[in-house]
Amino acid sequence: MTRKRTLAAAALTALIATPAAAEETPITVRVISQGAKFIGSSMGGAEITVANAHTGEVLDTGVTSGGTGDTERIMRTAHTRGTPLSTGGAAKFTTTLDLDTPTKVRVTARGPVAQEQAANTVSQTQWIVPGKGITGGDAWRLRMPGFVVDVRDPAASADIGDTQVTLQANVTMMCGCPITPGGTWAAERYEVAAILEHDGKKLREVPLSYAGTASQFAAEVKLETPGGYTATVYAHDPETGMTGLDRTTFAIEP
Repeated sequence: MTRKRTLAAAALTALIATPAAAEETPITVRVISQGAKFIGSSMGGAEITVANAHTGEVLDTGVTSGGTGDTERIMRTAHTRGTPLSTGGAAKFTTTLDLDTPTKVRVTARGPVAQEQAANTVSQTQWIVPGKGITGGDAWRLRMPGFVVDVRDPAASADIGDTQVTLQANVTMMCGCPITPGGTWAAERYEVAAILEHDGKKLREVPLSYAGTASQFAAEVKLETPGGYTATVYAHDPETGMTGLDRTTFAIEP
């Protein structure tokens, strides 16, 4: 009896000591521009980091790729709760984690990658049970706020011989979706302006108007004082508070 008990105890100890087998757990991540469409290949995608929320261990990294999605479905169709916005080609990042225990996972998205000056970061956590992935519907969907503002004129560090200066910027949603008068993303809804500084001191703020081409905004301004200038061009949605900006520097020659 003693030998049988010893063997049984040893078997139980071995069973307890044997770690649970890891299970493949698929995760799909999508990043959607606030008020617009998915951030995909046309904007360089969004960088994705998947990590253990408790230990910080990075489980995988990658970039979302694919299209921005179906405009009609995302922007113009009424949705009931739980209705997915994505279609098959909508941008995503997919990974498979090997989990052997329920794990709180943190997903962080940063982007759009192709517009560094506009890139924002969002993060979210949730528990994941081994073998029970997140792939249905829009899967793990993060919302990215902001606008992509890209100052085109004046060019950085430009020396301008004239006192008449053209300020011009390209402004889109974070997915690259165009802004036009009366469009899906209506130019009249947003405020676009430049904050001008002269030799480090705020001079004034100049509104930029729609310049006749999708996403282009511009203004003419007269600057008679020589010296160095900074123009901070921002786009702002007064309904949501969402904002994006870009800067350029230039000089007026004496």
